[in-house]
Amino acid sequence: MSQAAMPREERIIRTSAIGIGANLALAGFKAVVGLLSHSIAVVLDAVNNLSDALSSLITIIGTRLAHRKPDKKHPYGHGRVEYISAAIIAMIVLYAGLTSLIESVKKMIEPATPDYTAPGLIIIAVAVVVKLLLGHYVKKVGQEVDSDSLINSGEDARLDAVISAATLAAAGVWLIWGVSVEAWLAAVISVIILRSGVEMLRETISRVLGERASGEETRAIKQTAAAVDGVLGAYDLVLHDYGPERRLGSMDIEVPDTMMASEIDGLIRRVQQEVYQKHHVVLTAVGIYAYNTSGDEAARLRDEVRSLVMAHDDVLQMHGFYLDEDEVRFDIVVDFMCPDKESLYSGIIDQVSALMPNRRVIVNLDTDVSD
Repeated sequence: MSQAAMPREERIIRTSAIGIGANLALAGFKAVVGLLSHSIAVVLDAVNNLSDALSSLITIIGTRLAHRKPDKKHPYGHGRVEYISAAIIAMIVLYAGLTSLIESVKKMIEPATPDYTAPGLIIIAVAVVVKLLLGHYVKKVGQEVDSDSLINSGEDARLDAVISAATLAAAGVWLIWGVSVEAWLAAVISVIILRSGVEMLRETISRVLGERASGEETRAIKQTAAAVDGVLGAYDLVLHDYGPERRLGSMDIEVPDTMMASEIDGLIRRVQQEVYQKHHVVLTAVGIYAYNTSGDEAARLRDEVRSLVMAHDDVLQMHGFYLDEDEVRFDIVVDFMCPDKESLYSGIIDQVSALMPNRRVIVNLDTDVSD
């Protein structure tokens, strides 16, 4: 079976296992050469590879836990464990960057004469190649399967390669010109690592908090719902992320006001089925808007109200319009950046009330949570 055809969980675990194997091989190689050449620096670098293997092990454990079946205490599953493991790896990267920066500053304060040996430089060169290839592979798979843990592990490996390459560059400068720049290069790279670690952690925390779904995805889901026979429009889609491939949602659909309850029931179920089959999103709730199907007055007033409402720059959308003898009701979506939503809301009610003084005006203020 090709990797692309493997289940997501298996791909993540296999990729992480390759990462563990590569880091253990590098650690063993460095340890042997370090002991034979009596180089404590090379031996300590071998220990660094063991910590990288730990990152891959954390990814495997996190993936296993995340794919546990839902239970009574966690009815939506354990998928968010993957975000926790990604955060742990980000903190490992931050720790590596911080310790590297501290050591660099110490070397600046108390500079020592570099002692570059042929075995050590060969090991560093091998590590650069292996880490670059490993980082590219792990990060690529992580992006394909939407795994923050793999992406962070791949970025960690890439940063290790950058550090090793900087060491080679510093060695070249020393051997050619006799100038020691290792501490300064290490400090610059350490800052880059810290910045990458902060970015990894920020992105992971953002997903835990709950991010806005992509416009491309939400529009596609709404189009799928609207394409079901009997649905006149789809609105107010809300998606809840409980981990990769674990999403629940709710939306409102517009239907003719002549439909019976039994017909609406069947329609909702067809919408839920279509959305799940095409987008793997479980719609736990589908609300209903009634649409006026008779009389020219409703169509005329709908257009007039829409003109009034959409004249406000902060109003993004109006939908769910319905008119009867006693009241008119509709929803508006207001931009998150609107400075005073309450004043806008009150102003719109006043405008529509002036247009239809004999009817009660009911306006629902929707949140701009999806495109």
